[in-house]
Amino acid sequence: MSKHFFGDTTVLLGRSLRHIARSVDTIVTTALMPIAMMLMFVYVFGGAINTGSDSYVDYLLPGILLITVASGIAYTAYRLFLDMKGGIFERFQSMPTARSSVLWAHVLTSLIANAISLVVVVLVALLMGFRSSAGVLAWLSVGGILILFTQQPVGTDIWIALGWCVGILIVAYGFAMNAYSRKIA
Repeated sequence: MSKHFFGDTTVLLGRSLRHIARSVDTIVTTALMPIAMMLMFVYVFGGAINTGSDSYVDYLLPGILLITVASGIAYTAYRLFLDMKGGIFERFQSMPTARSSVLWAHVLTSLIANAISLVVVVLVALLMGFRSSAGVLAWLSVGGILILFTQQPVGTDIWIALGWCVGILIVAYGFAMNAYSRKIA
């Protein structure tokens, strides 16, 4: 790791965030489309599905949140593809920057964009009547999601779930760095 890794990553993160701020289609795709889909499913199709006494938003929100995360990840992959095809990776290679800082800047951009989109979607869901018996903050945690789906105490299963998440993250990181190294070599 280069001694300039954190500085290089910060500068490139700012570059990626400026791209997002200047791209109206990105904002629409990653933040407004999930909200539009939620509004459509609740107000257009919501009466077609009987959920008993519970609000339809309570059933819809987990899927919309997954769509929001997936669109953020897809956007990041697209931006990475454009940077690689546009030659910006080669340009950064000729500069004294940390080799992995370009990739990490895209990853951090995805995390920031997804966090903002998720907050906006959850706020709209709260305005539409989302009410979890576990409370919103507990619902948003991993254990809260399990409780939401199964209505059972989480117990030690949370550590197994978190272990799987960390394991998948490590394997994905290995594959990503391997592919990145092959592309920029």
